[in-house]
Amino acid sequence: MIKTTKKKITMEIAMNDPRNKGYHLIVVAGKLFKAKTGEGALKILEEVDKKFPKATPEITYIPKAQSLILWI
Repeated sequence: MIKTTKKKITMEIAMNDPRNKGYHLIVVAGKLFKAKTGEGALKILEEVDKKFPKATPEITYIPKAQSLILWI
């Protein structure tokens, strides 16, 4: 789990940062949490739910530049 607390973060700011490519991003209460895997993101979500019970987290995955995503 990587936690970034420089300033209040929004999902728009997090998605436009090239350092977040290849990570699962969770933004809650103005804080950004990053995980390399989906399992790591699940653990972060469980911790965030306990720490911020009334906040609604925003969740996304930012693929790396050469990644292909198959939509079925």
